[in-house]
Amino acid sequence: GMPYVGWKLPDADRNRLLARFAPAYPTVRAHHVTLAFGVGRGHPLPKETAGRVVGIADDGAGVQALVVEIAGTTRRPDGSTYHVTWSLGAGRAAKESNAVIAARGWTPVDPADIRLEPRFFPS
Repeated sequence: GMPYVGWKLPDADRNRLLARFAPAYPTVRAHHVTLAFGVGRGHPLPKETAGRVVGIADDGAGVQALVVEIAGTTRRPDGSTYHVTWSLGAGRAAKESNAVIAARGWTPVDPADIRLEPRFFPS
């Protein structure tokens, strides 16, 4: 896939969130938050090391994502929304999360603080 920078969701936080937000579809991702796509290896890593899950989005047809607030905003620099693709149904792709959130919005949840590990992918 295309290289990107963002944050990996640490295992402990992933497990805690999976217990709270049940995956709606068979393929569980719950892996990372993207900051920027198509970057070179020299691209600086993000400085933030924490975030907060503030919402959930589900199109009812195979894409479920958690909306994340980082440094006080859910808005990515490219205008889309910080999120973790949570689970996917057959034939759906993680990259569709942005479109689902843009088209349908998201439902606020009781905030959950998380740690985030700055990372270059694929690493």
